[in-house]
Parts: sequence; C-alpha cells; structure tokens
Amino acid sequence: MELTETVNLFFAGILTGLEIAAHYGFRGPASVLEERPQIQLRQGLVRKLRWLVPLFFVPTVLTATALAVLSTNMITLALRLIALAALAVWIYIRIIGTVKINAATLDWNPDRPPSDWRQQINKAEQFHIAGTWLTVVAWICFLLSASNIF
Repeated sequence: MELTETVNLFFAGILTGLEIAAHYGFRGPASVLEERPQIQLRQGLVRKLRWLVPLFFVPTVLTATALAVLSTNMITLALRLIALAALAVWIYIRIIGTVKINAATLDWNPDRPPSDWRQQINKAEQFHIAGTWLTVVAWICFLLSASNIF
C-alpha cells in the first residue's frame, strides 16, 4: 500500500504542477506577446500537454481508486473520495471548458486567427482556473491521507 501511495503522490503532484505551470506560469507571459507568437506558443503547449496531462491523470485516478478501495480508516477514505471527486469535476471541466478550445487552437492560422480568439481564450481560462485548484485540492487530500496522522 505504501508503494501505491507513493506512486499516487508522484503522479498527482506532477499533474498539479502541470496545471499550476500551465495556468499561472504561461498565462501572463503569453498574454503580452503579439498575436502570432502568442498563438504559436499556445499551439505548442496544447500539442505537448494533450498527451502529457493524461499520462499523469490516468495513473493518479487508478492509484487513488485502488487506495480508496483498500482504505480501512474512515478519515483516510473520506479524503481519498474527496480527491477522486475533485478529479472527476476536473475532468468534467476539461471536457466542457477547455478541450474544445484547445482543439480549435491547433487549427488556427497564426497569421489570421478568428476575430474572437481572445474571447475564446478568456472563456477557457475561467474553466482552467477552477481546474487548476481542483487538482490542488486533490493533491492536498492525497497528501493528508498518506500522512498517517489520522
């Protein structure tokens, strides 16, 4: 069980770090770029993150599910279920709020983007903020459940 907790914390931590970096690390700097380089940067990020994020999300959910099933302490179980719920909401937010815009971004011509491209990005960013903090909540719950303080 300790190995599963370690694997879970690793993958959940990387997922959370990716979310924080993508939102807080790139959003500000990207917004000051001119149109063409900003769109090219966003396209590059989408190309990398669309396979990198699931690479960490799937093992996080699988190990979290296994740990929840194996939980013998009610507080630990509750923390793991809260984390799983946060991840379920996170994936829902990703599907309804960011996947569509990310896919569309890849098709944009950096020299002639859609006239409302900034509005589309701003709308997706609202979902991204919530998603980022949901992964933080999940990771904190995983840390607490593995801490053995309960």
